[in-house]
Amino acid sequence: MESLKEKETERINKPDFNLKSGRELLAFYLQTKFKQIILYDNKQDIPIINAINPTFINRFSKRIIANPSRRMLIGVTGESASGKSTICREIKNVIEQLSMPVTVLSTDNYFNDISELINKYGSFDNLRDNGYDLDAPSNFKLDILKSDLTDLADGIDIKAPMYLPNGTGVSVPSALDVSSQKIIVVEGIATMYEDIKDIFDIKIYVETENELRKSRFISRAVEERNQDRENALKHWQYITDAGEKYVKPFRQEADLVLNGNSDLKYFAHILEYLYDITNNYAI
Repeated sequence: MESLKEKETERINKPDFNLKSGRELLAFYLQTKFKQIILYDNKQDIPIINAINPTFINRFSKRIIANPSRRMLIGVTGESASGKSTICREIKNVIEQLSMPVTVLSTDNYFNDISELINKYGSFDNLRDNGYDLDAPSNFKLDILKSDLTDLADGIDIKAPMYLPNGTGVSVPSALDVSSQKIIVVEGIATMYEDIKDIFDIKIYVETENELRKSRFISRAVEERNQDRENALKHWQYITDAGEKYVKPFRQEADLVLNGNSDLKYFAHILEYLYDITNNYAI
């Protein structure tokens, strides 16, 4: 990104964002810079942007002009082990380094409580093997998720549920204090489900080669979660099928499709550049 930064020699007068004309100037400025980033990214050996919705830049600009006080909601989805959580952490780290308030929320916390079913079948794996579809939209508290995201967008703090990732299937209601910061990053497969996806100002889909995803998933299951390899492979097959059914169809609706194989340091540079250009004022 250094070659891009080197071009930022001319500073502009800071517009009055309380005025529509000031917000329109910012929107036009951002449109120009987004196009520069896309052109620069296309020239890289491993671009971070695999695809961009042709209507995104214009829609995003109009959103800034029409409702500047609303919190900025960024939804990040992708198949399991695609790197969406890692990208969310990178977004959070960079924004925090730039002293910008950010909230990160996982939609995994909105899984239904299935503890009774797990007790009935003896284990999570037995429940899965008997055909229970964990990633189906019906297995999420989508009504609560929608209400919580609406509140966060309006600047209202929430108490989110917490799904325990210990195989018990327990969901604790109103267990997580989540503050409504200026930027809210939400990750998980449920971000792009119906009635949820249109809440977001920026919709990001992360895609990664299947072999790399499989390697990440099996390694995480065996080394971090103490699963045997046979069961990990069985669960990999489940999430592969579920991803085809529930996640991949939303790729075409994403504003940005990001390459999960790319260098995250390079991704961080893009975020820093976006920050630089939106603070590149003479006064």
